[in-house]
Amino acid sequence: MKFEEAARFGTYIAKSYSKDIFRLLNNYRDISASEAASRLGMHIQTVQDFLEAMAELNILSKKEVTERKRPYFRYTLEKQKIAFEIDLLEELENSGENSLEHSKIREKKNAGVRFSLARNGQYFSNVAIWAGKGRERTEKKINLTTAQGKFLYNLPFPDGEYLSLEEIRVKATIEPDHMPEIKDLVEELIQYKVIEVL
Repeated sequence: MKFEEAARFGTYIAKSYSKDIFRLLNNYRDISASEAASRLGMHIQTVQDFLEAMAELNILSKKEVTERKRPYFRYTLEKQKIAFEIDLLEELENSGENSLEHSKIREKKNAGVRFSLARNGQYFSNVAIWAGKGRERTEKKINLTTAQGKFLYNLPFPDGEYLSLEEIRVKATIEPDHMPEIKDLVEELIQYKVIEVL
């Protein structure tokens, strides 16, 4: 199941009335939104939204029927056991992960950023970014992991030579398994125009 589908299912299954609706669906061969709403004393739109969401997630099937020339849908429970699995590595992979592989970066000149040193003075503990102008100026503070702090500590200065992420990683003696969090931070700082890409 895709992350968005699981999130949608989770939103609906968490509703206080979800178990009651599923109980009806389990007991009836098929049921309409109005029948379920009247049976449970609920607003028809609330029930309709729930049934439609479950149908879109293929947990229910729906069939259009006509009664007195007025069409409506009847819903049938298709799955009596619901299990879903989310592959977080696939779903949450950095969108720009591959785009940075062969890029070279350095700090952007006049970026309006403040790097704060950790107590030991060997890496940065946080970065504060100023955005906007005049009274509209706001500060965004990002607390850094140790690996991110070491990476930024070794980021080339605005007048320095551009380096690849891998070159900075090696210089900062960061283990390769920290690179996803490094790339996530670099993407963020590129958006805030703190880092420039060659």
